[in-house]
Amino acid sequence: MRHAQVLNALAVILGIFALTMFVPLAIAWLYGDGAERAYDEAIFVALGSALALWLATRRRRRALTVRDGFLLVALTWVVLPFYAAMPLYFHIEELSFTDAYFEAASGLTATGATVLSGIDALPLSINFWRMQLHWVGGMGIIVLAVAILPLLGIGGRQLFKAEVPGPMKETALTPRIAETAKGLWTVYVLLTILCGLLLYHFGMAPWDAVMHAFSIMGLGGFSSHDASLGHYQSLPIELVAMGFALLSAINFATHFMALRSRSLRPYLADAEIPYYFGALGASILGLTLYLLAFGVYPDFATALRHVAFHSVSLATSLGLSTTDYTMWPVFAQLWILFLGSFIACSGSTGGGIKMMRAVILYKQLFRELLRAMHPAIVRPVRLGGRTVPESVLHAVLGFSFIYMVSIVGMTLLLSASGLPIVTAFSAVVACLNNTGPGLDAVGPAANYSVLSDFQTWVCTFAMVLGRLEIFTLLVVLTPAFWHK
Repeated sequence: MRHAQVLNALAVILGIFALTMFVPLAIAWLYGDGAERAYDEAIFVALGSALALWLATRRRRRALTVRDGFLLVALTWVVLPFYAAMPLYFHIEELSFTDAYFEAASGLTATGATVLSGIDALPLSINFWRMQLHWVGGMGIIVLAVAILPLLGIGGRQLFKAEVPGPMKETALTPRIAETAKGLWTVYVLLTILCGLLLYHFGMAPWDAVMHAFSIMGLGGFSSHDASLGHYQSLPIELVAMGFALLSAINFATHFMALRSRSLRPYLADAEIPYYFGALGASILGLTLYLLAFGVYPDFATALRHVAFHSVSLATSLGLSTTDYTMWPVFAQLWILFLGSFIACSGSTGGGIKMMRAVILYKQLFRELLRAMHPAIVRPVRLGGRTVPESVLHAVLGFSFIYMVSIVGMTLLLSASGLPIVTAFSAVVACLNNTGPGLDAVGPAANYSVLSDFQTWVCTFAMVLGRLEIFTLLVVLTPAFWHK
């Protein structure tokens, strides 16, 4: 079997993933919420599949190549939502397989787009499972697995480079890739605990605090309430959510280096951070004044509160909401949706093209304008005091082109299927950027249940494509990938 080693590694990852279902199962048994059987069946199927696949391929294991890493990552993010959907599909009778897969993919890709309504009435364990998917998928099940796979004789570096975006692909934070993954997860866990404790301190019920900490740190956006964070009407809770969303959208390598060195210097040395806070701060101030000019809110403080929260939430790809921002003027709606395309830093749990690529694109454009005026000028593109290689510039340009083509192509597909253009465009942008809520029929006051099965699958593909930063999935879909 040509790809036996990939399937063997997939079996291990699936087995690890199946074990995570025991947490919501324990909650279901503890509270008797009626979802116990759904988890029993899902765990049986997932562990059975993992064991069967592992036994069938155990004699063909070898070190993974770069090509194997791409294939394994793509398979993981396609296969895991199938098993993640099982507890939802088995328990919620009216949920179709398409919608269950969409919900699970939205959870694992930390998108937060939902097809469910009546969320307040769902069993605790089902809501916990939805938001646990955010937390696991936010940092990446692959990054978790590379800390364990080396112990099983399966190389992890190829997985890490295929899964993790941005400069972390080329930077070994610690000598061994497993130690790197463990270091990143250590930071992730510590920030999650702190976030949960603060949410609890400011009035959330214990389980709500845990679940929303998962959602915020994964920059997912699922909530245990139909009204999202608007259910609480609490400024302190909104400030906690904003603060940790901002931290989650910063490169976790920077957090790790700061923790290890016990210093803030890594944040000062991170070239993305000034642009990150600068673009976000300017947008918040500008939109606040804009909404005041249109009389949307009665005073500056109220306008600032709502604009700041939703700008941070959508820009970082968190996707939680406190009010229906689709009631704002169209420009303001489009701007906060647009922010999600580039604000999050590389190596974070956020979506979009990432701030580093956006800055490189801006600097490249400025250089070309100078060249048009002064053809003989030599002006390298520099970022963080370092010259950006031409190969990186070409890669960023290629990525940006594919990103725009993906948005246009999928928007046209949804529009051709009968979806209004604003709904189609915002759904694609929100899913590709892993933001969650869009505009119009898929805005924060509605959900994605209005989509047909075909439209739902297009959005599901967009979520996975965005989570893997486009190239990882498209590489596997090219014919050349399958040639020997």
